[in-house]
Amino acid sequence: MDDIDGGPGASRADLLFARLTVAPVILLVSWLVVGLPLLMAGVFRPWAAIPLFVVVAAVALTFGLRAVRPAGRTPGRFSWWPLAGVLAVAVAFGALQLVMCSQQIVVRRDPASYFNFATWLEGHGSLPIPQMRWAFGGGDGALTYGSPAFYQRGGVLVPQFMAGMPLIVTPGGWLGGSYATLAMMPLIGALALISFAGVTARLIGPRWAPVAALALGLTWPMMMISRSIYSETGALILMFGGLALILDAMRSGRRMPALLGGLALGLTILVRIDGIRDVLPVLAFAGLLLALRRRVGLPLLAGLTVGVGAGLLEAVVMSRPYLHYLGASLRPLLYIAAAVIVATALASLAIRRWGLPDLTRFRLPDLAVPATFAMLAFFAARPMFQIVRRVPHNLDDRVNAAFIAALQRTAHLPLDPNRQYNELSLHWVAWYIGVPAVLLAAVGAALVLRDLLRRRRPDWLLPYALIVWTTVATLWRPGITPDHPWASRRLIGMVIPGLLLFALWAVAWAARRVRRLRPGRPFWLGPGRSVGVGWSGVSAAVGALLILVPTAIASAPMTFARTEEREVSQAQKMCDAIGPNASVLIIERVTGDRFSQLIRGMCHTPTARVTVRPGFKTAPDEDVMRIVRKVAAAGRRPVLLGADGSDVSPYGPVRRVFHIHTRRDSSTLVSAPQGTWSLTINVWMSDPMYRG
Repeated sequence: MDDIDGGPGASRADLLFARLTVAPVILLVSWLVVGLPLLMAGVFRPWAAIPLFVVVAAVALTFGLRAVRPAGRTPGRFSWWPLAGVLAVAVAFGALQLVMCSQQIVVRRDPASYFNFATWLEGHGSLPIPQMRWAFGGGDGALTYGSPAFYQRGGVLVPQFMAGMPLIVTPGGWLGGSYATLAMMPLIGALALISFAGVTARLIGPRWAPVAALALGLTWPMMMISRSIYSETGALILMFGGLALILDAMRSGRRMPALLGGLALGLTILVRIDGIRDVLPVLAFAGLLLALRRRVGLPLLAGLTVGVGAGLLEAVVMSRPYLHYLGASLRPLLYIAAAVIVATALASLAIRRWGLPDLTRFRLPDLAVPATFAMLAFFAARPMFQIVRRVPHNLDDRVNAAFIAALQRTAHLPLDPNRQYNELSLHWVAWYIGVPAVLLAAVGAALVLRDLLRRRRPDWLLPYALIVWTTVATLWRPGITPDHPWASRRLIGMVIPGLLLFALWAVAWAARRVRRLRPGRPFWLGPGRSVGVGWSGVSAAVGALLILVPTAIASAPMTFARTEEREVSQAQKMCDAIGPNASVLIIERVTGDRFSQLIRGMCHTPTARVTVRPGFKTAPDEDVMRIVRKVAAAGRRPVLLGADGSDVSPYGPVRRVFHIHTRRDSSTLVSAPQGTWSLTINVWMSDPMYRG
């Protein structure tokens, strides 16, 4: 009966809650396990993917959920409240993000690149993307086909990013087109809150799960990545859902949740290449379990290996230009990974022979609190003794430097284009969750470390290692253009959720201490509640408010601000204006950067860019006319696009086919974001063959 009811004393609500919080990751893993092979075979189409997914998901859910144990026990009359609270927070969060969903499809930053990647998969189900030179009379030396995030390699185009997130959102496009593709993100964001709540319930207690979901949902970075297509949203489900499965495996001794949990954590690499760094503690943990002869160690390592292998296979076969682009930061990471593998193997052999060392002999637990706060003090004081700069090594670096310089001029800051502002990384965290939450997180991390060094709370070992490893690495080197809120996406993958988890642990610990320090007395606050219980509840409420209120205040300026509106409808209007049998020639640089892949994928129209010489706004007239004649000779309609009517007016009648005047996320360097900025985009078209 333990397999069914979760063990003696567990309620149906507890069991349902435990299963609900791992169901999203099992479904997501099942989809990626089906989608990646189909994509690599060139047949990622609904008729193949959906039936296979149903079968794989049914099997994974059946065997995966069977071994799930309740995260904790709640009193009978309260047993449904954690479940109801988490669902209420997730539904409210998803509904708000759906209403405020951003239509970032014009390529300026990563969300639009992911959208256009997914749009291509929706219509074709295969990679790479053909350049379709035949539509331009066989091509021309003045033509290029690549654009930001879509590399030109030989006769094809290769998307920049890993395929995981496009695979995840493509079903929305199959069901309802571009709007449904974008609407997948609020759903994924809501499921990520449920996954985070599941880990909180297992580590702190079920009654803290709704607070955890609310705290994470109130952060602006979480809202931001749930309104546009960001890889971090899917990675959150894989990371925290995988953690929850491993925690269940450790408690039940069952192999299946360990296998699925390892697979989920490994597949984060398929979604984000940074996952190579994030999963290293999981590898070390699996080695420890093997050394201790725990039956879940081997399936955890097997699942992790398969997941990591799948991500690396996709990277090498389908995203190799992206690996070359990241080479300067990826090579050191691979060396670190190799060192961790070797160290894990040696440590496992040593532990198997001599056992775990007794760390209490050296009074190491007593150092946990000062060491944690010393690390916090280091990152807090870092701006006082360090300014991080980066010398540009390639075109993308130079573009980023020019962008930073423009922001510095706008904000009247000292001109320093190579500055990365990494030294402010801990301050970034405080912008979004508040100083009280950061301090509480330090207290919680210190207390957990002290207990771990005393060989207590073994459930915390892997979560602690993941959070601390990723947080320290991210704060030291965020590796992102440092304007906000854009740069906050680096924090939301693990730093902010992990610190919130530590902060809630500290609040729960304080509430328990209050309960013990003030035992019940004859004075009653209410039915069944003594003074001690009452003050414990008060301390818990105060601690929760110290986390929730600053977070909500920090997010308030952006929470109800709409951004990137009307882009889908305007893109559809542009596709209609381009019409059938067209070959699109973009003769102006910015329009080429922003629209090349959008037109190729969304309008199903061959698209190329006529090379613009340095110092000029548009392509040379002789090149444009030569290619126009070649397109016409191939039996197709040449269509010219530019950012202004004057760009294309020399070639025929002009009309504006794309126009938005909307808002976008702001870009700040040394202060928290406080709103949005204006954004205007125009595209003008000329049809040289038009004879209306």
